[in-house]
Amino acid sequence: MDLDQLRPRLDAAIEEHVFSGAIRIRHAGEAIYECAAGYADRANRIPNTVETRFGIASGTKLFTALAIGKLIGSGKVALDTRLRDIIDLGFPQYSEEITIRHLLTHTSGIPDYYDEEKVSDFDGFTVAVPWSELRGPRDYLAVFPDEPMKFTPGERFSYSNGGYITLGIVIEEVSGRSYRDFVESEIFEPAGMSRSGYFAMNRLPENTAFGYVAEDDGWRTNIYDLPIIGASDGGAFTTVGDMTKLWNAFWAHEILPEEIVNIFTMPHSEVGSEGKTIHYGHGIWIYDNGRGI
Repeated sequence: MDLDQLRPRLDAAIEEHVFSGAIRIRHAGEAIYECAAGYADRANRIPNTVETRFGIASGTKLFTALAIGKLIGSGKVALDTRLRDIIDLGFPQYSEEITIRHLLTHTSGIPDYYDEEKVSDFDGFTVAVPWSELRGPRDYLAVFPDEPMKFTPGERFSYSNGGYITLGIVIEEVSGRSYRDFVESEIFEPAGMSRSGYFAMNRLPENTAFGYVAEDDGWRTNIYDLPIIGASDGGAFTTVGDMTKLWNAFWAHEILPEEIVNIFTMPHSEVGSEGKTIHYGHGIWIYDNGRGI
């Protein structure tokens, strides 16, 4: 399909599905389609643009994986480094054989504070402390389940938000810096992602979109359903332009050396999905021959 055919079909799909957000499609390094639709702020009818910052939820896990890759590249940790050799989380029921690799690939088996295999109401999910108290990865230890392991490390795949929170704690312990500072200085700045960051929900910068939840009587923002500021399992804000810069830098080995890029993009876990096998690498979904988060 050439661009003359693609553009009207995309435009029609955006209108049909009342899409709200920003899109950029590239081919051979060039943007062949770009569009913004809907409102960043519905109440004040402020439209989205291609420069609008969006919260990317679990897309943040990619940044965490890259940060771990930086530590691996500097020789401070290895994929097979055991968690217990870095930090004691204080949960004796958790296995002592959990490694960095297990955490990255969602195969650690640790009980998850936000277990998507158990949660039925994603929009109304709450934890035992106020969202305003969750300001960094270590704060989440207060809501980690003190339960037996879900399974032996490496036994199977189970998507784990808690596993990526644990990786954030590892980053802080090994680097001696806050998780957000490490990601911003080691990932965002070198890639030129000047519009990306971890912003407090009550102090969002200009041209940042609110998230919305559909309800029977209309919509509401999700500002009361999320931690006050993002951590290592979710909550970063970015733009389509900054993500373009990130992927360019990633594939050019400007963030991680080639050998680590190759390891991170290898299949490590298999997850059946409607008859299709999805391979899960370190914070990166690999669909067939495509690449993406």
